[in-house]
Amino acid sequence: MEFGPVTAAAPDAVPAAQPSRLVDREPRVPADRLVAELVPPPHFDGVRFETYVPDPAQPSQSAAVAALRSFGATLAAPPPRRGLFRRSAPPEGRPGVYLDGGFGVGKTHLLASLWHASPGPKAFGTFVEVTNLVGALGFGATVEALGGHKLLCIDEFELDDPGDTVLVSTLLGRLVDSGVRLAATSNTLPGALGEGRFAAQDFLREIQGLSARFDVVRVDGEDYRHRGLPAAPEPGDDEDVARRAATTPGATLDRFDELLAHLGRVHPSRYGAMLDGVAAVHLLGVQPVSDQSAALRLVALVDRMYDRDVRVVTSGVPLDRLFPDELLRGGYRKKYLRAVSRIVALSRVAG
Repeated sequence: MEFGPVTAAAPDAVPAAQPSRLVDREPRVPADRLVAELVPPPHFDGVRFETYVPDPAQPSQSAAVAALRSFGATLAAPPPRRGLFRRSAPPEGRPGVYLDGGFGVGKTHLLASLWHASPGPKAFGTFVEVTNLVGALGFGATVEALGGHKLLCIDEFELDDPGDTVLVSTLLGRLVDSGVRLAATSNTLPGALGEGRFAAQDFLREIQGLSARFDVVRVDGEDYRHRGLPAAPEPGDDEDVARRAATTPGATLDRFDELLAHLGRVHPSRYGAMLDGVAAVHLLGVQPVSDQSAALRLVALVDRMYDRDVRVVTSGVPLDRLFPDELLRGGYRKKYLRAVSRIVALSRVAG
């Protein structure tokens, strides 16, 4: 048997690292993982009421801390049971508290602080994660999985279509009837959910039913991520971004257009799993996203990156120009602005 000549590598030669690509990842997430992961994301592991720093110029922030502390105190003792399976509602106040305010005022910090301060069993998830759980388990199994909890925290509460409106209204009604207390955050008052997205007046009963379950706590202020900070960092060039990806442990490197296409093939409930083990996302050729469906999928990915403190390095247009004016004038304006706020913050950390 003959072999071809073997060429020895130079002793000091080090092969270039090849960063992985997000577009090669299509994770399958079992339903039990979806339930187990209903906890605050790593970014909020260490937050507590004591670590929230209210802006002295915004008294509503201190008031929100006090309101949530008071709400949490009612969870220490379970309400008396009524009948065989139902627990009576709390004697005073509504069964839910709803933090309303702009992006970057610390609503998620406060919601996670409430979760950390409360006794279990308890669950914490974004609105998308909760609705995805229903899709994975089915409605009845979701009620069974969450119905014994003392507290369900729902971050980024939004109603994007009529189906979600009816689903969430019914789910929360069943959970409240079983004694679950609710806490939620949103950029939209509960009575105005769905405005600018679909014919909300056709589902007014469901929307009003949702609103009736919450006491609203206003949190005013400016985006803390941008206080005293410059605009989005200048993007690098393709060669520089690729070089940084090759020398960064846990990095991924993708072309922006290819990643957008890939997000359309992966359910948003799996975006978090797609980021498993990823420390930094590097994107080549970032451009404004004018298609609304693609833009909303990108928003969901940015939220999962922010949850996990994944750094972002890009070439192309600056990240504060991700969404064109025609999208920012629409019903999802607050969603897009929140995503810009978060991805710019992640790019600053990357340096």
